[in-house]
Amino acid sequence: MPEIGFNEQQQDALGALFENFWILRDKEPETYQLIRENERALRRYIIEKFGLSLIVHKDFIKLEKVPLKPEKWMGIASFQEPRDYALFACGLAYLENHSVEDHFLLSEFANGLKEMYPGVIALDWTNYQHRKSLVRVLKKLVELDCIHEVDSYSGGVEGFAYSEEQEVLYKGTIYSRYFMRNHLHDIRRCESLADILDMDWERNQEDLRRKRVYRKLMYEPVVYRESEDDLDFDYIRHYRNSLREDIESHTPFALQVTKNSAMLTLPEQKQLYESFPDRKALSTIVLHVQAFVREHINKYTIDAFGQIHLTHAQFEQLIQQVRENYKVGWSIEYREKSGLKKTSEEILLHLLDWSFAKVEAETNLIVLLPAFGRMSGYYPKDFESEDQT
Repeated sequence: MPEIGFNEQQQDALGALFENFWILRDKEPETYQLIRENERALRRYIIEKFGLSLIVHKDFIKLEKVPLKPEKWMGIASFQEPRDYALFACGLAYLENHSVEDHFLLSEFANGLKEMYPGVIALDWTNYQHRKSLVRVLKKLVELDCIHEVDSYSGGVEGFAYSEEQEVLYKGTIYSRYFMRNHLHDIRRCESLADILDMDWERNQEDLRRKRVYRKLMYEPVVYRESEDDLDFDYIRHYRNSLREDIESHTPFALQVTKNSAMLTLPEQKQLYESFPDRKALSTIVLHVQAFVREHINKYTIDAFGQIHLTHAQFEQLIQQVRENYKVGWSIEYREKSGLKKTSEEILLHLLDWSFAKVEAETNLIVLLPAFGRMSGYYPKDFESEDQT
């Protein structure tokens, strides 16, 4: 166990590993070198506390972040259909069958994917939606540096969405070989996603509870007490002092634990990390919703786990009340252009993304979770007068 914490540079190195899919030496040489210089300390801490694998390659560094359970925000944001993910996997398989630095045309890539695509409905490149899926996949592969665009006709890959005759010349990279994680067993033996995730714990037989807790705290915006016998949350409450000391000496985060929730917060904002609230208009609106509920908390029923249950109609009514009180300072999109239903839907999605709320599958009720009440935002008393001058 490390006897002392990390210095600021080591904390930045650890943060870079968790906040990035990988660190490419060519693109981020300083961060790559920083991690290499602190590799021993970082590897020891990561293995002991999280049970994760750190891959250090001459061209890149990658921390293989295995989730405890899949969450919506863990997906690829630009993908819109299950077909996108299937095509992405086929694209990696295509690259695996070709030598690194091999050049290939978009049309060759498309034909290769068409042959290996496992969907019940075959790919049809005359179908606009199928072509759009491939465009999203190619753009993501370029973004991840799994392939590089060498040359194209006017319009580039975006032109393929409108014409299957569009050509782009690509070349593969070494990175595509390391995108997929190596599993302990043949993945074809797995019958469910849970089976795949369970394989990771076969490598981590010691201190499973501690590693689960550390992953939850680092991965998730908030960790909640989910039941009376929630063993992970009991561990956090029982060892909160040692957890706080360890986390705060190795990261820039502070650990906050209440009866029903635990979360890592940033006492000082750092550009490396995505945090709430950000500078987007939607975050400001969410802060106003939180403030309104806090002001009228006596009107709501709170259960033993600190949750408030609302129907969708009640939630829309809440947003309407908040808009009437606060809209003077909202962006024109939410003040005038967006209707109540659309605004309510976008606010709900933002709450879901930050684990401030959930939607019960059985009842379809919107549940405001304990962390929802931890923050709020108000205008200064002279805000309206200043706005009108």
